[in-house]
Amino acid sequence: MAVKIRLARRGRKKNPFYHIVVANSRSPRDGKFIENIGSYNPLTVPATIELDREKAYEWLQKGAQPTDTVAAILRFKGVLLRKHLQNGVKKGALTQEQADAKLNDWIEAKEAKIKARVDKTNESKANYHKMVSGEMKVVTKVAAPEEDQAAFREDTAAGNEEE
Repeated sequence: MAVKIRLARRGRKKNPFYHIVVANSRSPRDGKFIENIGSYNPLTVPATIELDREKAYEWLQKGAQPTDTVAAILRFKGVLLRKHLQNGVKKGALTQEQADAKLNDWIEAKEAKIKARVDKTNESKANYHKMVSGEMKVVTKVAAPEEDQAAFREDTAAGNEEE
């Protein structure tokens, strides 16, 4: 039996929400599945991904093949890195402790990046709400004075003549 890790669509029309499932490759997209290992919401900024890393890793070890989108999600969450590091442990390239340390460092750095992105998004939303409500003034850019623009044109013209 060929097993795939893939997305099963849920949600309304034009409002997609996906479950990350392990299913037989012959079953339909939204049909019968073996196990639900997470969810993916592409409409949030950044996209919300909840994934049971242990179950995903176990299924990869059993031979389940992820689809392209799910492979990108697994790469983003570090599951494929863990599989790569475990192959290095099996071959003797590094120890289990080194592999765990590398994986934990990578996950911490990734989570920090995601948190920074979420904070930036929340800040921009708050600024937008302040601007719309009238609490914050909109800063408009003022055009440069005519003499500055003329000097810039002369500098660029002189630069073109030298070449």
